[in-house]
Amino acid sequence: MTPRGSLFARMRPLWPYFGAYPGTWLMVVLAAIVGAATEPMIPELFKLLLDLGFQKHVLELWTVPVVLLSVFGVRGLAGYVAQIGLSRITNQGLMTMRRAMFNQLLVAHMQLFANQTSSALSNSIVYETQNGASMLVNSLLSLTRNALTLVALTGYLFYLNWKLTLIVIAVFPAVAWVMRVLTARLHKLTKANQDATDSLAYVVEENVLAHRDIRLYAAQQTQAARFEHLGDSLRHLAMKSTVAGAAMTPMTQMLAAMALSAVISVALVQSATSDTSVGGFVAFVTAMLMIIAPIRQLSEVSSPITRGLAALERGLALIQDVPAETQGTFSTPRSSGEIVFKDVVVQYGAEGTPVIDTLSLSIHGGETIAIVGASGAGKSTLVNLLPRFVDIRSGQILLDGHDLRDWNLQSLRAQFAFVSQHVIMLNDTMAANVALGMELQRDKVMDCLRAANLGALVEGLPHGLDTLVGHNAMQLSGGQRQRLAIARALYKDAPILILDEATSALDTESERAVQDALQGLMRNRTTLVIAHRLSTVMHATRIVAMDAGRIVETGSHQELIALNGHYARLYQLGLGAVPTPPSPLAPPGEGEL
Repeated sequence: MTPRGSLFARMRPLWPYFGAYPGTWLMVVLAAIVGAATEPMIPELFKLLLDLGFQKHVLELWTVPVVLLSVFGVRGLAGYVAQIGLSRITNQGLMTMRRAMFNQLLVAHMQLFANQTSSALSNSIVYETQNGASMLVNSLLSLTRNALTLVALTGYLFYLNWKLTLIVIAVFPAVAWVMRVLTARLHKLTKANQDATDSLAYVVEENVLAHRDIRLYAAQQTQAARFEHLGDSLRHLAMKSTVAGAAMTPMTQMLAAMALSAVISVALVQSATSDTSVGGFVAFVTAMLMIIAPIRQLSEVSSPITRGLAALERGLALIQDVPAETQGTFSTPRSSGEIVFKDVVVQYGAEGTPVIDTLSLSIHGGETIAIVGASGAGKSTLVNLLPRFVDIRSGQILLDGHDLRDWNLQSLRAQFAFVSQHVIMLNDTMAANVALGMELQRDKVMDCLRAANLGALVEGLPHGLDTLVGHNAMQLSGGQRQRLAIARALYKDAPILILDEATSALDTESERAVQDALQGLMRNRTTLVIAHRLSTVMHATRIVAMDAGRIVETGSHQELIALNGHYARLYQLGLGAVPTPPSPLAPPGEGEL
């Protein structure tokens, strides 16, 4: 590896998360040093036992058990201290890194969610960091402990016989080269393995979300084949990683065996010239055999370090490489609701067709604007520009005379309440979902639920406002979920209200009740309403008809019908011809069409 891609260079960005505990690291390193220092005592004990015990018979009987118990007692205590300290470093560092990742997720640019699947993001934050941190920190302890053991035993070998030790040291460069080559391959395979895992998780996620459609259209066999193909690719990559990782141990053991053979041959020659004693030779061979274990473990540690680093680097990429949403500094407690679009263009991709094409529109504070058009006309994109869920390619959008890009995002989004046909709820209580992001006032929550025609339902529940709604409120019907979203908008009491097919999932009786709530909610607020049923927007202050990302007509219902253009054609197609309950946009007292 180049210095830029060296192990220490890659680990440096992780130091703020896992290196913020110098006292604990010092304790772990000292414990590893103490543990490594006990290693040469075992072959030295054999040397004393042979030379002084069996040959000269001058060794006291109590010496061997006392030394053995002391050595293993100290080594066991050192290992215990290192393990406890390492656990604290891992868990604290993991919590700090996860917090940074999740906080970045909350402010990340919206493009992140277009480029990454939810399964990949959750897998990176929850599982990969957990596995990566455990593998990396434990491997670092193993690396430190075995490196220190290797140094201690090598020093002891030099003390015993420097000539034989030079033969042992000659093996080290070959071992280092093997580790370097195989580590580079492991890193490449680990990256590919992560991508394949994400793809497999995404297939599972899609099939969970679309389980009804999969069964309705009998697509089980197709999806099973898709899962099988990706699973097989992942299996091939996993096997390649295993082969690369497993190759290190036998290769290093062969190198160590070659060195051991040479040492024994040279030692036999030395013994003929009385350069070494029996105890010294046994101690040397014992120490050398003990060196094989740390060499083998050092070769094996490369695989988990590579895997752990690769997992944590994905988390670092989320923290460091994903840009946050850009924003300005302007803020106000409550805007007047005056909105101006000036030659706005929205385009996905450099070569894509504009979704919004040079659109200009002025909306006065308190005005109700209905936006109509066929599917794909750009209606939802237009309203998503206001809270900056989508950014413009060119042009300008002003709120209260200030460009949206000059607004503080928290202040900007505080000006909007949004009720969409696609309702998203958190797996929390009724009350928490209504008061989302705001101080929870139970009486106010209950008033909003009653206004949204959910009062009777909540009062009839055993736990009332504290009832858990489940994943995306799946314990509620579609109409109940939409009314819960309306209650949330009522609770927020924002100056600008966006209704994107807000009553599309309601039955006739619920719609009639909710329309009264919307009537009160819309009073003295700037309101933008998207609807496919034109009869529900007839009484808006103005109706904006869109086609292919452009505004083609603007006016009241009567004016646009008289114009006999795009709006009139939509109306004549029957989109607005079906009698409906009183429109939420109708002035008080007006009845059906």
